[in-house]
Amino acid sequence: MSAEGGTRAIVAALSANLGIAATKFVAYLLTSSSSMLAESIHSVADSGNQLLLLIGGKRAKREATPEHPFGFGRERYIYAFIVSIVLFSVGGLFALYEAYHKWHEGGGIEDHAWVPIVVLVIAIGLESYSFRTAIKESNQVRGKTGWVTFVRRAKAPELPVVLLEDFGALIGLVLALFGVSLTIITGDGIWDAIGTAGIGILLVTIAVILAVETKSLLIGEGANPEAVQQIEQAVLAGEGIERIIHMKTLHLGPDELLVAVKIAVPRTESAAEVARHIDETEVRIREAVPIARVIYIEPDIYRAPVSA
Repeated sequence: MSAEGGTRAIVAALSANLGIAATKFVAYLLTSSSSMLAESIHSVADSGNQLLLLIGGKRAKREATPEHPFGFGRERYIYAFIVSIVLFSVGGLFALYEAYHKWHEGGGIEDHAWVPIVVLVIAIGLESYSFRTAIKESNQVRGKTGWVTFVRRAKAPELPVVLLEDFGALIGLVLALFGVSLTIITGDGIWDAIGTAGIGILLVTIAVILAVETKSLLIGEGANPEAVQQIEQAVLAGEGIERIIHMKTLHLGPDELLVAVKIAVPRTESAAEVARHIDETEVRIREAVPIARVIYIEPDIYRAPVSA
């Protein structure tokens, strides 16, 4: 569900951004507005980012190889991290540079003053559609989880990335509309520079948030607390398992979880009985948490820690 929903959200965002980028750039050529140029580059960067997410999703589906025995699921994290870098440099830093340039150069919007207003209003409508699609797909995954928690805890990077990009795009369009409108009213290009600077600061902030969250996934995150609890219950639900001595989980990708657990078995059980209980435990874990695809279970005899 998360992969399919993420793909739908990406395609919707890509379709909107390609059209928006073209119209914004035409508006910039007609008006020389720095806000319109910043927004044009922003939309181009967003379109490239969505292509990167689609490429990452496709490459992550490759079969495991002897050199990569756990598969390529983490490629989705790598491409999401690249997205944050593109958004920071191509989007945010470029907008800040344009704001600095416009602040010193000045100049209002003299020709075709109505063009950027029309373009920005249309762009807000298209971005709203894209944002609505991302929200709809995210709601099917996040359940009752709050939005901030969802962005921070989601193991599939596509939906949080698109959500933040679309949110940033909408706020950026409002900032651009603010700057362009005041520039047209006052004839002072300083307002255009202020709107552009706001866009740059916004994009840099979103890029940093994405980089921090994606870095955590790249380093390696375990299963969320709900999944851990379900796995523990599944392990202890069968016969021949006295207790869990310790357990570790690791996401090999958004839809693939590694589970390593050491269990305590009765001293009187035979090897055949232990093997049967391990097999039954693996089945219960996969039924409880379907993404638990790589499972290692080590039997041991529990020894109570010796108190000092």
